Amino acid sequence: MPDSALADADAVLFDLDGTLVEYERSPGRLLDVAFESAGVDSFFEVGEYFDRFDDHLAPGVSIAEGRSNCFAEIAADRGYEPERGRRVAEAFRSERDHSRVELLPGATEALDALAADHALGVVTNGPPEMQTAKLESAGLAGHFEAVVFAGHDAAAKPDPEPFEVALAELGVESGRAVHVGNSLSSDVAGAHAAGLRSVWVPAEGEGTADPDPEPHHSLSSLDSLADTGALPWRR
Repeated sequence: MPDSALADADAVLFDLDGTLVEYERSPGRLLDVAFESAGVDSFFEVGEYFDRFDDHLAPGVSIAEGRSNCFAEIAADRGYEPERGRRVAEAFRSERDHSRVELLPGATEALDALAADHALGVVTNGPPEMQTAKLESAGLAGHFEAVVFAGHDAAAKPDPEPFEVALAELGVESGRAVHVGNSLSSDVAGAHAAGLRSVWVPAEGEGTADPDPEPHHSLSSLDSLADTGALPWRR
């Protein structure tokens, strides 16, 4: 577990998607449904969507709009009309139910273990209505003293601003805070940019021996956070 670099934290911030909750239907399964619903033969895999999606995020661009632009670009690269990709993106949006999420292992236990002596917050990329539906459906809405919808309340992660907004609401300095998330590029990089210590919880099969940027610590799951004996940063 983390060494003394993670000691003396007064606040713990969490990412939401892929860290605390995940959709009941995987993105890959949902993409298959979207192709079928749009009446379009499948012409790309979900991995390409993930690889390209961040290129279509920008201030003022919604998740749905960014996805539509991403799918349209992939369609054009395949020699199709961009509108074909946009039809698939609209079907994807229509099929996605943001209340159909489930907690990841150890999430509730970790939050309960930390809540007694830490301020807790969420910093999540995504629109308020979408992310709030997930928090409420998963029973997590009452666990946090601060929730920042990055890309809406502040710049999207990895910009340091959403972390700074959360800590300002909690009244905690960055040097006494930890951020827990599953993404190296947005969670770990963003936490470091804002001066927080980072805990990386990669999805199963996504761990690497040489992560970049390197987090202060890595966990195989949130279960370790629920183990009070494995929390050296507790007050």
